[in-house]
Amino acid sequence: MLQLRDIAGEAVMLLAGGRSILLQLADPAIGHGVAHHSDFENRPLDRLAGTLSYAYAVTCGTADQARAAVRRVNRAHVPVVGAAAGGAPAYNAFTPELQLWVAATLYDSAVGMYGRVFGAFDDTTAESLYREYAVLGTALQVPGELWPRDRAAFATYWQQRLDGLRTDGTTREVAKRLLYPRSGPLLLRLVMPLARLVTVGLLPPSVRDLFDLSWSPRRQRRFDRILRITIRVYPLLPRRVRHWPRDHYLGSPAPSAPRVRVR
Repeated sequence: MLQLRDIAGEAVMLLAGGRSILLQLADPAIGHGVAHHSDFENRPLDRLAGTLSYAYAVTCGTADQARAAVRRVNRAHVPVVGAAAGGAPAYNAFTPELQLWVAATLYDSAVGMYGRVFGAFDDTTAESLYREYAVLGTALQVPGELWPRDRAAFATYWQQRLDGLRTDGTTREVAKRLLYPRSGPLLLRLVMPLARLVTVGLLPPSVRDLFDLSWSPRRQRRFDRILRITIRVYPLLPRRVRHWPRDHYLGSPAPSAPRVRVR
């Protein structure tokens, strides 16, 4: 049976990274926290590197790697706090409910992308992976009981959260700067049209609307064509190529068995 490390290390998951970030930004508290405390516009790859380092460490790494990653994230979160003002919500990066939403977007994006490329999981595997993915939140400040108890409970939680998302001028501007970077490596800016298409295509339509992201039948056809090519080509790549980002961020191939368990 597939285990967490089998899917978390797949590089194709990176295609869903932008989806996760935009879903997070659509929570007003997270969006304003990023707007006021993140320097991603000048260092656009740093947030990606930090997220990948943390996710790979807690899902595929050793206990020492996981602890080090958690310490890095906690240090980065210390200054991310702000009071409610001008209709914007108060925010604190250590709020368990906000960290739960971040973990939920990473889980939903990852398993959704894996399913598109490799096919749907059987129910037993899907439920087991769901329980393992809780570590993305519980490794930080999310109490184990806050993670929805099963996939059915998660589906209810997910829909409620989607229905409660909203954006404003501040968070829409953050999303615009993310999707249309004005700085960063030349290669990043060259691949952004493709990354932007995939990111917007993977979003729920309601979230596209929240960010005023246009979509059309023509874009849908291009998106579908990219997915068909990915589904045909990616599984044929050697495993060492497909898992290269994970091994790069961990510094070596992942251990043969997971070392981090859900608390």
